[in-house]
Amino acid sequence: MNTALILIIGIPLIEIYLFIKIGSQIGAFNTVLLILTTAVIGIAYVRYEGFNTLKSGIGQLVKNEMPVYEILSGATLAFAAFLLILPGFATDLVGILLVVPFTRKILLSKFIKKNTDKNKKKNNYIEGDYEDISDDNDKKL
Repeated sequence: MNTALILIIGIPLIEIYLFIKIGSQIGAFNTVLLILTTAVIGIAYVRYEGFNTLKSGIGQLVKNEMPVYEILSGATLAFAAFLLILPGFATDLVGILLVVPFTRKILLSKFIKKNTDKNKKKNNYIEGDYEDISDDNDKKL
């Protein structure tokens, strides 16, 4: 099956299951309040981490270096903010893991390492055809 289809069907099923289980333990009102609280606190923390990432990226640019980690970190923070806004406990957990600098650094380092390994495995040559022009052709002219 297509991975996107599995995610589109699977994530809401997991979220509904968690809503029912947690809601039966702490009550419906407390469940809704917890979801809203994680969204508000999560977005505030994403904003804080986003400004830290921006400062770090500007520092890299001042040093005349490419802020690759900061760019990826910023994209990860945007995705984490999206996950924190979505109502649900599983998406909040993944969003919080992406916001915390320690876990974000681990996840990004694995992602960067995986992609650089793929690029190193590619052959670094250009294919093409060539034609050998010998001195015999020069004599005929």
